[in-house]
Amino acid sequence: MPSGHGDSPAGAAARRGAPLRAMPHARLVWPMVALLAIGAVVVTMVASGGPAPRRRLIVSSMPYWNIGQSTSVVLANRSTFGEASPWMYGLASDGQITTQYLPDQSAAVARDLSRLRATGLRIVPTIANITKGKWSYQPVARMLHSPALSGEQVAAIVALVVSHNYAGIDIDYENLQAGDRQVFTAFVTHLAAALHAKNKILSVALFAKATDAGYAPRNVAQDYAAIGRVVDQVRLMAYDYHWAGSAAGPVAPVGWISSVLRYAKTQMPASKIVLGVPLYGYNWSEGQGSGLSWLQASQLAARYHATVRYDTTAQAPWFSYTDSSGHMHTVWFENAASSRAKFALAHQAGIAGVYLWMFGSADTGTWRALRHVLPASGPSAVATSQAVR
Repeated sequence: MPSGHGDSPAGAAARRGAPLRAMPHARLVWPMVALLAIGAVVVTMVASGGPAPRRRLIVSSMPYWNIGQSTSVVLANRSTFGEASPWMYGLASDGQITTQYLPDQSAAVARDLSRLRATGLRIVPTIANITKGKWSYQPVARMLHSPALSGEQVAAIVALVVSHNYAGIDIDYENLQAGDRQVFTAFVTHLAAALHAKNKILSVALFAKATDAGYAPRNVAQDYAAIGRVVDQVRLMAYDYHWAGSAAGPVAPVGWISSVLRYAKTQMPASKIVLGVPLYGYNWSEGQGSGLSWLQASQLAARYHATVRYDTTAQAPWFSYTDSSGHMHTVWFENAASSRAKFALAHQAGIAGVYLWMFGSADTGTWRALRHVLPASGPSAVATSQAVR
């Protein structure tokens, strides 16, 4: 998902960074004490009467700029994943569904989707209200407040899913207003019924919040209870608590995630909740941050001989350094230990599973941590409209 603004002022305008270029791997020695401590917590929870182990849904959320690398990671860990969601569709200014990637990328994207399909992995692409590379409100607003346009978009989405033989669709319409609450719920309800009639599933990405009102009008626009009743998956964007335009800090602190999960479970069945886990971070300097991957963070720490520390309260690594121009930087990011802590929260909460926002090169230890904490999903564990209604 492109953004997941936290339930705080810090999350009020979060945005994804620019696409990342692949870089050569660099080794970085992480604080073993922190990693071992996380492992001990997980083992203790499982052994002391936590929820009984069961197969969980693990979704790879794959932004179009990283779909090639993400596909290779998923295929290398095929038994771990049950579903792939390429984040690749957007909206034209007139509200028509279009692709986010450029025409010259079409063949490469098609090849990656074919590689994923060949393994039997379910494909549930994401449509976001992105127009020409930017978030756009008007195309969605016009559609939601026009019964005719809303009906046309529902029909277009169903046709897209059926013609491409997708398992379903994921809707990521962001930055709506409080006055859009009822029409957005009506649109989602209509779309769910139309997809279920074709034996397809519907997932909707929602901002993470700990109360119905949340922190901004866009939180009011998303009715957890009403949406949770009709969709197959509710993907909680539990990241960007701190973001590019905020002060430096953890992207997804575990205390906040716990409060989000507690609230969500009062509004919808736990069996429909899929927790978003970020695999990226931000590098802040002079009041502005930019997105970066685990690999890029690792390379920066090595280049500037920075000591990577681990915040045991937030369960996240961070470091600071001074660049060659004398500018101070603070970097917070995610590694295998921090992701493992979030997987443990999903396990403890008894929810459906997790989706991983595969922004760039992630810590390779993440997949081992995922298999250890959450049993592999596989195709048989993917929710269908029949299973959840």
